[in-house]
Amino acid sequence: MNYTLHQLQIFLKVVETGSVTKASEELNLTQPAVSIQLRNFQSQFDLPLIEVVGRKLYVTDFGHEVAESARRILDEIQQLNGKMYAHKGQLYGKLKISVVSTGKYVIPHFVTGFVHQHEGIQLVIDVTNKSQVIQSLENNEVDFSLVSLKPTTIRVDHMDLLQNKLFMVGNLSREFKQGPYDKSLLSELPLIFREKGSGTREMMENFLHKQNVPVIRKLELTSNEAVKQAVRAGLGYSIMPLIGLRNELMNKQLQIIPMKGLPIKTTWQLIWLKGKKHSPVAKAFLQFLRKERSRIIESTFRWFEEYE
Repeated sequence: MNYTLHQLQIFLKVVETGSVTKASEELNLTQPAVSIQLRNFQSQFDLPLIEVVGRKLYVTDFGHEVAESARRILDEIQQLNGKMYAHKGQLYGKLKISVVSTGKYVIPHFVTGFVHQHEGIQLVIDVTNKSQVIQSLENNEVDFSLVSLKPTTIRVDHMDLLQNKLFMVGNLSREFKQGPYDKSLLSELPLIFREKGSGTREMMENFLHKQNVPVIRKLELTSNEAVKQAVRAGLGYSIMPLIGLRNELMNKQLQIIPMKGLPIKTTWQLIWLKGKKHSPVAKAFLQFLRKERSRIIESTFRWFEEYE
């Protein structure tokens, strides 16, 4: 036997996800790389670990036994590393955060300094839409979640990080200089929406519902980046978070269209399950934020305050 820890990690992830493709995504590896390591790992055993029937992957009974052993070995390695860092007086462990898609423009600036201070911390950030973010929090799969709309279905504690502002945006093919425009403009503009389950979609629909005017639903896309590119290309207009538009506004690729009732203002919040017992890493992260939040906002997001 000459398998590596890397092969154990890959095999265990394939077992947990039930898919080579999903395992490669979660491990940030290419699918061929995962397949090669899985094949090399299998070659060291006389009994099959995995069987593929049609397009579905099945783990054999022996494969489940190997996976359980791999889990114990990797846990022992984690504990060993933790003891090393503990003897050095340093934090060790994972910090898991689920983040709504637009939050990817926010969370890196609030975690970078913390991670640099503690080299033994492994940061895991899952970027997805709001409904999946709340699901991961409810299932206690993460330490924290970053949202701009606090959930109403579960009890949470929170820490405010940064104001969130949403504006109507379009490309520069048409001039909008006489604003702020009233709601009648909405019936003229073909609108691009995020997918259902998105916090941005929820805020946009709430605003439009209050205006009580018919709108032209042009397109629905599954990420803010996709919406932004569609707006740049002239496919329509959208109500979007300012936080992800800095470069496009500075480079005059997009413009803010002044409208009555906009911007929509919420707050980016770090939330966690009420009563949750935080790990030492999670506790230290909250302490870091309480101390450094104002400095981070001043040094990184000062431009954000120019738009009202």
